[in-house]
Amino acid sequence: MAQVLEFKLPDLGEGLTEAEIVRWLVEVGDVVTVDQPVVEVETAKAMVEVPCPYGGVVTARFGAEGTELPVGAPLLTVAVGEPADGRPAEANASAARSEGSRAEGSRAEDSREGSRTEGSGNVLVGYGTSEAPARRRRVRPQPPAPAAPAANGGHRTARPVQGPPAVDGRATTGAAQDGPVPVISPLVRRLARQNGLDLRELTGSGPDGLILRADVEYALRAAAAQGRTDRTADEPRRQPARTQPSPAAAETARTTRIPLKGIRGTVADKLSRSRTEIPDATCWVDADATELMRTRAAMNASGGPKISVLALLARICTAALARFPELNSGVDAEAREIVQYADVHLGFAAQTDRGLVVPVVRDAHARDAESLTAEFARLTEAARAGTLTPAELTGGTFTLNNYGVFGVDGSTPIINHPEAAMLGVGRIVPKPWVHEGELAVRQVVQLSLTFDHRVCDGGTAGGFLRYVADCVEQPAVLLRTL
Repeated sequence: MAQVLEFKLPDLGEGLTEAEIVRWLVEVGDVVTVDQPVVEVETAKAMVEVPCPYGGVVTARFGAEGTELPVGAPLLTVAVGEPADGRPAEANASAARSEGSRAEGSRAEDSREGSRTEGSGNVLVGYGTSEAPARRRRVRPQPPAPAAPAANGGHRTARPVQGPPAVDGRATTGAAQDGPVPVISPLVRRLARQNGLDLRELTGSGPDGLILRADVEYALRAAAAQGRTDRTADEPRRQPARTQPSPAAAETARTTRIPLKGIRGTVADKLSRSRTEIPDATCWVDADATELMRTRAAMNASGGPKISVLALLARICTAALARFPELNSGVDAEAREIVQYADVHLGFAAQTDRGLVVPVVRDAHARDAESLTAEFARLTEAARAGTLTPAELTGGTFTLNNYGVFGVDGSTPIINHPEAAMLGVGRIVPKPWVHEGELAVRQVVQLSLTFDHRVCDGGTAGGFLRYVADCVEQPAVLLRTL
């Protein structure tokens, strides 16, 4: 007899408590195998394909595309094992589809309530969570369907919001009475207030009667249409005065608002936290990179995989961190301790269509230039494709930021919290330079180091940066550490 198992949204990495369903990869009635990806979700860090730990027939899915679910919420159910009638799983796919449709409707409320109290139970990366935070499921707003024409001329009649069933004898939404109006967004409340609209007269199209912005906008359009109809009857008697929109209203109409969510929101939060918590300082120096570029050209001329400039800079960074381990650290503010790391997990800034991400090269100190080149290329490609895992985006101890690819010379990098330092590298360009007592054209680069002043003083930071510059100007200096 088949057993129906429930697969919940697993823990997707440290600090992630929710994910948005981007695309379902299976339908109700499909046969899935163990570890087959069943849904693509977007977290605050990356796009992730979630594999199902069960093999069988999908009987129900929970959440439409665009729905945001907390960790631990049910994703789907799978019928595992031989069905009672002895038919193979494929023969029962049609029955599973119809049964799954009924199961999704009957269990939707139970799944929302259960997700508030149970842990994830399934682990994709890192560790599980003991309890998911209480969150309301959000669905992308869909404009409500227009009501059927009524006897009052076809205008939409506002109806009181009918809330969900009472819990423990108390109504969960009491818009029709004296309870709270079922509205979450303060923007929706403000829009209604500015236009003199009573939210208690609207019917919400969201989950559990939730009033969405689309509901308010629909009501305003309906009211405007009714006003135009009323004015039409008065046209022969009077003409309305022509008014020009105010400059402020015209400016608002040209304004675009972009939500700070997903990767953009995470970057904003992290940078704000870095500026708030870390007392940072920056020092910089110009270096003659001519010999470094000659060394790279000689390495690539000898055959084998090509070595990137970023890989050589990373190799220099790991050598410098071995001499100045204070910068490969973090601060435990609660314990008032500096935590120095034995291994170097090197993050590097990568610009993608979805925003700035910082993939992490694990154990960069143990890699040679060829291995670093290959790993940089792999992670960069995954970043552009949006397939980086949360594990590949966390755990860095030091960051290398090559903003020279954007054609700029210098910058004051913001530390990638909770790390203690970041090395910025500008473009390498020909410039006049005094070389061996004579003016010459050399390949010059500006290096800048932003560091947490709690972990070290300027002497340590200056020593680190000077060592990096020496290695850039004379790559043979690295031979002392090999």
